[in-house]
Amino acid sequence: MTADKAEHKEQPAEKATVTLPATVEKIIPPIVPDGAEKAQITVEGAEDLYREIRVENTLQDAAGNPVKLKEGAEIVVTIEAPPEATKPKKKNGSTAPAK
Repeated sequence: MTADKAEHKEQPAEKATVTLPATVEKIIPPIVPDGAEKAQITVEGAEDLYREIRVENTLQDAAGNPVKLKEGAEIVVTIEAPPEATKPKKKNGSTAPAK
């Protein structure tokens, strides 16, 4: 690669992330025959009223094959945000005022 091409190559911006431990609490069968099975996941570190999420129980393994979560599985939940969706946090834990 020439120096000229290297100058024009954009580097992807780093996303802000947090990864939290979680557990698959239960698998919920579809309500309608053609519906999707759901996995109810409890996220550790979330507030009591908001620690459970339900998502479609459809994932892909490294080879691209469809797989699903098992009840009781220990998993991780990662939240990521692009730089434009975040703002600096003050040292005391609050967010910095908007400018």
